[in-house]
Amino acid sequence: MSDEQAAAEAEPERNESEAPENKPKRFPTAFTVLAIVLLAVWLASFFIPAGKYELDPKTGGPVPGSYTELPSCDETGDKQPCSDHSILHQFSNLWAAPTDGLYGIENDRGLVSVDNRGYLYGAAQIFLFVLAIGAFISVTMKTGAIQQGIGRLALRFKDRPAALIIVIMLVFGLGGTTEGMWEETLGFFALLVPLALALGYDRMTGAAIIFFGAGTGVLASTVNPFATGVASDAAGIEIGDGIGLRVVMWIVLMAVAIAYVLRYAHRVRADNSKSVMGPEGMTSGGLRMADEVVGDVKPLDGRQKLILTLFFGAFAVMIYGFVPWTDIWDTIFGAEWPFPTFNSFYFAQATVLFLVVSVLIGLIYKLGEKGTVDAIVTGAGEFLGAALIIVLARAVTVVMKNSYITDTILHWTENAVTDLSGGIFASVAILVNLPIAFLVPSSSGHAALVMPILGPLADFAEVPRSLSVTAYQTASGLVNLITPTSVVIMGGLTLARIGYDRYLRFAIPYFLILLVLSMAFMFVGNAIG
Repeated sequence: MSDEQAAAEAEPERNESEAPENKPKRFPTAFTVLAIVLLAVWLASFFIPAGKYELDPKTGGPVPGSYTELPSCDETGDKQPCSDHSILHQFSNLWAAPTDGLYGIENDRGLVSVDNRGYLYGAAQIFLFVLAIGAFISVTMKTGAIQQGIGRLALRFKDRPAALIIVIMLVFGLGGTTEGMWEETLGFFALLVPLALALGYDRMTGAAIIFFGAGTGVLASTVNPFATGVASDAAGIEIGDGIGLRVVMWIVLMAVAIAYVLRYAHRVRADNSKSVMGPEGMTSGGLRMADEVVGDVKPLDGRQKLILTLFFGAFAVMIYGFVPWTDIWDTIFGAEWPFPTFNSFYFAQATVLFLVVSVLIGLIYKLGEKGTVDAIVTGAGEFLGAALIIVLARAVTVVMKNSYITDTILHWTENAVTDLSGGIFASVAILVNLPIAFLVPSSSGHAALVMPILGPLADFAEVPRSLSVTAYQTASGLVNLITPTSVVIMGGLTLARIGYDRYLRFAIPYFLILLVLSMAFMFVGNAIG
């Protein structure tokens, strides 16, 4: 060993004590952010006056102008809503918040506890539903049907690059709007980025097909359980409320996404110097070449075709069950929906649906009893983090409800909101949620955190609660297209060998276009009700 080699190997040991100082700072996880928010809200509950609105018996929402501060429990006892700022009460409120956030019951006084009698306030149904979705996706991915299906699409349209971009972005967009397809897209960079290079595009084009396809779909979610579902539940409305506007948003914004990517791809193919990455954007960057990758894609066998049919069929059943067809048909045509509907279909029923189909897929692909169970458990485990974030976010609202400060916060903002037009309120809701989405990149955690406040605020502004749900998920989707706190963005850029600064140069104009269009849709949504 030479002296230079010895010195090089010895260098890390001399600087080992300095390593922690040189280590790049990492943004806190969503768990840490929500834990800080939970503690901050709990501390604030000592100082914010307790208060309560009268509720409209028809809508269940607060009656504007009916807010009153609550008396101390020392004066009234605990037989009616009252303010209790004692250390023992407040500490027990914080201590039980996570448990109450999972399966707490709300009583007729508005208090949440696992020992109550009343209605489920905790997020238990959504918690189990998220785990079931994780199991369902894991079992399906285990069969390779999804990966090979995308690969076969790429192979079929290899000689028609523009059509290929359109088809794949639509597939990702459908996945995003229906089931929140985002983290799953990381598995496709190794296929689509080399394919983009082989078609004469750059690596940014391959990444944009995935980011803007799935990301725009998530932004314009229609029945996405992790965004629309969680937010609608927290806002006290059905997941299908407002779906008409969201479908139109999805169509328009997906068209914009496809046009944006196609325009850039055409320019780069015609003139390589137009790549935002410079000359290096047209090189493989160490990635496998497209012919090699596509050559590995085997044809779908009969079982995989059946599995894909079951996969998309399960989501079709979920969508059919979630959408209030009778109400929509009656509003448009003034008649009853002519086809059979489910009497009651929500998260509990959807959970069973996805678990049953998961088992069927495992049996069809002959994963065996152990293989199927292992895939289900693995998938549920992979989604456990998202499920726990929902519970922790719900715990924040439990602390607010049990301290009676939710209505006080609503009262403080009531006058400002009632002076705004509906369209402006919804647009402001987007802007307010942008920084929150940066701090809490989890769409489900974000929804569970803000919607208990945003929903009633929409009542004061005389805006449909469904529009406030759309405003929240739009902001969440916008930020997740560019935020460095997103595992998908940073992981995808690493897989595509693209620098974050180059990606921002490419994505910021698209971000601004979507922001303007989304605000315009808020005015449209308010106008049509």
